[in-house]
Amino acid sequence: MGQDSADSVSVTWLREHLGEPGLLVVDSSVEFVAEDGEFTLTPGRAAYRDAHIPGAVFADLLTDFADPSSDQPCTAPSSPRFAAAAGAIGIGDGVRVVVYDQRDGIWATRFWWQLRLEGFDDVAVLDGGLPAWQAAGAEISDSPTAPAPTTFTTRRRSALLRSTDEVLTAIGDDNTVLVAVLDPATYRGDTSPFPRPGHIPGSINLPIDQIRNPATGTLRPVEELRSLFADVGLLDPTITPVTYCGGGVAATGVAHALALAGRDDVAVYDGSLTAWTADPALPLVLGEPPHADHPHP
Repeated sequence: MGQDSADSVSVTWLREHLGEPGLLVVDSSVEFVAEDGEFTLTPGRAAYRDAHIPGAVFADLLTDFADPSSDQPCTAPSSPRFAAAAGAIGIGDGVRVVVYDQRDGIWATRFWWQLRLEGFDDVAVLDGGLPAWQAAGAEISDSPTAPAPTTFTTRRRSALLRSTDEVLTAIGDDNTVLVAVLDPATYRGDTSPFPRPGHIPGSINLPIDQIRNPATGTLRPVEELRSLFADVGLLDPTITPVTYCGGGVAATGVAHALALAGRDDVAVYDGSLTAWTADPALPLVLGEPPHADHPHP
């Protein structure tokens, strides 16, 4: 079911408004590449060239919109670097952005979060992304769009970002709830692609697949999202949710869904388990937390 709001638009809405002055559609796709049993990330530029929404420009989240000095592939860059990259593809004052990707939406929400981190609010995610667009029989293009460069002004909201040190400090803080959006087996530590298994102490588990309709890949209706989040205490105004995953991408998917449910103050732990598990001094917990059904009052 499509939903149109400040943070999400349906395929129907975008078909009706595509091509309007001031509306910029951005493809933020990233591809997973398997080689010799190892998975790596590569910019989705080739997929964009093959098929994209007409008029869409491409945002390279692994190069232009990432910190080149980081050991991780998509760490949020400095504000000046982000501003230069955003302006280069046409994002600036007076522009409304609709972002999508060609898979499950987490790269679109990653760019949505990065724009909001830098103080840009006029951005929405296309619900269901390119798969939903194509399923609706909407037109696609294989002709790349030349960006119209402009000036992007950053107004960084540091409250939407958490570092490893800040997450460590937040453990045991009654005003913070750490939310692991990974699958339950990885959360418990039964399996792990990271140097050490387990989850950050005190964190609850809310797998990202719970926010979507598995049949369509679109988000569950807002009323259902609110119920889901209320059940685990994330709509409590006295606490701040901090989401994390493996590398700070899927975490933005749940942050986006929480924004649709009324929480636009959710922070993301950008380093997530990739950074956390790399430090053997940082604690990890195996198994389910106490009172897993009701992790927060």
